[in-house]
Order: sequence, then structure tokens, then C-alpha cells
Amino acid sequence: MSNPPAAATSLVANHLALSRAKTLLALGLGGLLALLAGYALTAGRYDLSLSQIAGHLFGQSAAGPAGVVVMGIRLPRILAAVSGGFALAVSGALTQSLLGNPLASPFTLGISHAAAFGAACGIVLFGAGGFTANAVAGSAAEIVRIGAAATVSACAFGGALGATALIAALTTLRRLSPQAMILCGVALSSLFTAGTILIQFFADDLQLAAIVYWTFGDVSRAGWEQIAAMAGAGVAAGGFGLMARHDLNALLAGEDVARSVGVRALPLRLAGLGLAALATGVVVAACGVIAFLGLLAPHIARRLVGADHGPLVLHSGLWGALLLLGADTAGRQLAGTGALPVGVLTSFLGAPLFLLLLLRGGRT
Repeated sequence: MSNPPAAATSLVANHLALSRAKTLLALGLGGLLALLAGYALTAGRYDLSLSQIAGHLFGQSAAGPAGVVVMGIRLPRILAAVSGGFALAVSGALTQSLLGNPLASPFTLGISHAAAFGAACGIVLFGAGGFTANAVAGSAAEIVRIGAAATVSACAFGGALGATALIAALTTLRRLSPQAMILCGVALSSLFTAGTILIQFFADDLQLAAIVYWTFGDVSRAGWEQIAAMAGAGVAAGGFGLMARHDLNALLAGEDVARSVGVRALPLRLAGLGLAALATGVVVAACGVIAFLGLLAPHIARRLVGADHGPLVLHSGLWGALLLLGADTAGRQLAGTGALPVGVLTSFLGAPLFLLLLLRGGRT
């Protein structure tokens, strides 16, 4: 029996080395995310030591102000940032691959605008908007809070699902190309933006302030149920990307090539975009509009691990979680009350970083 050619042996060795490098990078990102989460638990106006935090996390300390800060404020906020960032980034990676457009994201399809329109309807039509004072900060630091948050979230999620269903129906009935789907999303974005402006025109001052506050994006408003929903939606979208990674890789070579190897492009595209839209809708309904994250994180991951959807999906999710948690932690440090919305920071940071990726690489 002859030995395998040296060239084949070298290719296998290179493939194994690359796989190990990508695995180590994923572990490094996970470790960095854990360190950042640990820092976020200690950072804030209420100083806490690591021993105090560990005591409350493992139930070894009595309930008190420190326990409220750790278990009621900081830990939910950290988990919301991690789960929301992961879901948005995975959704962006799937959308870019399925549509074959590096600038595609669920936001490009008008889903965030539809969710914003739904939230505005909930605030104005169902009376879910208003002001409440922050009892801890005192009257000098009142913070806008949206009343009946469940109503606003349900309306926002309904708007996101409505936009997704409309795009899916048009795609199925008219057999739209990926480029046409992007144009459809642009049209829907304009439509829902106009609808939101119309709702704002008829809103009173308190309702208008609540609408504007909701559109800023803020992970602190998510409760445990919303965190579980975001985590589940992100895992579902990521699981689809991993299971369909070979079909997605084939789709990168073009629909004709994918069809020649047995890939059914339309069902794959509808299923993937549906899950991406579902994950995005859940995050937008829970945290408001968080821009650029689903567009930027997949590009960072793709430049580091390549276009193979096996590692790409996981690395995109890790980068999304890391970026959103980092932005939220920075926002809490910049604004001592923790009132600086994370959506503002992701917009300010995301746009320059994305332009830098374009300028340095020429291609994304």
C-alpha cells in the first residue's frame, strides 16, 4: 500500500493547524468575554469586591443592597448584553450569507424599523408610555422609563414578525432575487419610518419622549424572561447556521453551483432569514434598536476565521456579545447613572470601525 502524496499530507496538516488556531481563538474570545463580564459586575457607582460578588452569585451572602445591585441590576444587564449581542451577530452573519451581500443585515430588511413602528403604536395607541422617577437617584436624576413594557415589547415583536412575513410572502410568490429582497427591505424601512413619524405627530409630550427613549436601545430594560427569549432565539439561529453550514458554504459559490450539489436555495433562504428575523425581533423588542452590531461583528469574524460557516457562526456570535457588553460597560462608566443608551455607542463606534474594515481590506 503506497503512502499518501506529500502534498496531500501537507494540506491535511495545514487544515488541522487552522482548525486548532480557530478553536484557540474562540476559547480566547470566550475567556475575554468572561473577564469583561467580571469587570462589569464590579464596575459602577456602588463599589463591590470580588468576594462580595461571588457570595451573592453562589447564594452565600445574605440579601441586602449589594445583593440587589448584583442579582437585580448588574447580572441581568450583563446577560442581556451577551445574549442580545450573540443573537444580533449570528442573525447578521446568516443574512449576509443567504443574500450574498456584505452590507446585508436584518436591519437592512426593515425589521428594526417595523419593530420601532410597533413599539410606537403600543406607546401611543395602548397608552404604554410615560415617566417614572428613579427612587434611588432622587428627584435630581429622574430617568425615563417606559410603562407597560410587556405591551411595548409585544407590539415591537409583532411589527418585526409582520415585516418578516411580508418579505417571506413576496419572496415566495414573486421569486425575488437577493438583490430585490434588499430593495424590498429598503422600501419597507421607508414605509415603517413614515408610519413611526406619523404616530409621533399625534403623540403627546410624554408619549413622544417614551418613543424616542425606546428607539435609543438599552439592555438594562430586559428582564429575565426577555433574556431567556434572546438566548433561545440566538441559539436557534446559531444552531441552524451550524447544521446548514455545508449548504451555506455551497451557496457562497452561487445559486447555480449550489443547485448542482443538491442545495435548495429558496427553502434554505426562507428558513435562515426567518430565524434571523426572529432573533432580531426578539432583541429589538426587549432592548430597542441597537444599530450596526449585526453588520459589524460578522465582518470582524470573517476576516479572522474566513468564510467557512462552521467557525464563522460561532465567532460572529462571540464578537457580537463582546462588542455589545463592552459598549454597555463603557456607557455605564461614561455616564455615572448608567443612563447612556448602548444603541448610541454602537452607532458611534460601529460606523468608524466598519469604514475602517472597508478601507483596509478593499473587500469585506
